[in-house]
Amino acid sequence: MRHKIWRCATVAAVALLLCISVAANWAWRDMQAHLDRPIKLDRPSTLFEIEYGTSLTRIASQMKRARWLENDLFLVLEARRLNIGSDLKAGVYEVYDGVTPRELLNRFVEGDVKVFDITFIEGCNFSDMRETLAQTPHLRQTIIGKDVAWILSRIDASLSSAEGRFFPSTYYFTSGDSDIQILQRAYRQMRDILEYHWTSRTLDLPYQTSMDALIMASIIEKETGRSEERNQIAGVFVRRLKLGMKLQTDPTVIYGLGDLYDGNLRRKDLERDTEYNTYTRQGLPPTPISMPGEDSIRAAINPAEGKFLYFVSNGDGSHEFSTTLREHNEAVGRHQMSPRQTQ
Repeated sequence: MRHKIWRCATVAAVALLLCISVAANWAWRDMQAHLDRPIKLDRPSTLFEIEYGTSLTRIASQMKRARWLENDLFLVLEARRLNIGSDLKAGVYEVYDGVTPRELLNRFVEGDVKVFDITFIEGCNFSDMRETLAQTPHLRQTIIGKDVAWILSRIDASLSSAEGRFFPSTYYFTSGDSDIQILQRAYRQMRDILEYHWTSRTLDLPYQTSMDALIMASIIEKETGRSEERNQIAGVFVRRLKLGMKLQTDPTVIYGLGDLYDGNLRRKDLERDTEYNTYTRQGLPPTPISMPGEDSIRAAINPAEGKFLYFVSNGDGSHEFSTTLREHNEAVGRHQMSPRQTQ
């Protein structure tokens, strides 16, 4: 009797273990199937952020709330099984339609975060750059409300002016990078590009330092958007400097007016004396007036040869160049309703 009971108990135990094994195997397969099931989005992609210090269970819970997981425990168990539960990297990730939870888990471990970009256009000024930085999502803001001197002290203590010192280009960053880091990179880029071209400059230029060349480049940048004209415009300004003539360039006047400029440059504005008014003052203005691109820097350092001393806009973005004041005034008469004589 006792032997029969023992045999029945053994059979029952084996059956139970078999059931448990089958159930465990089914649960395992179900978990793996869920982890390999593509995520369905109502758009091509979306962003998912893991903040610093976020636990594995919270990440899994966030994915479940987003309906990317039916059971958040599946992700937790898989991460712990692989011993990667503490390896998930903080950051902003781009999640594409059709990706699987398993693939996301691997990307979280690898730190395959989304790379963002910010673009500063050629000819912008430092105020424009600050506004662009402030409006860029996922960029850590540290300079809002800070004055220019504070910002420059964090970049290069020797800087006295911000204008023209940052190279206009596209810069890439990841979530958590700061605005000051972008400015540091733009500053180094401008410094390196300016130094490179300065070493190959044309001889007999009316510049004392590379900063003079940068100031000239900033004026050229504002005068034309046409690459083929930049060297010619540089040649005009370089010859005027050598002859002791005033540059008489509108962009410097506009920069000096600041908020007083309403989009319409009047004769009284040309006569208003500021340190940037090249109609009333000799030589280059004290600082750059914009962030010039490399083409303008190259033109400032390698101006075109010739005899042109004047130019006027044709109204289509191009310019007509003249050698004498009489020719220039005739060109002004052809292209502008209210001729402005340049002397």
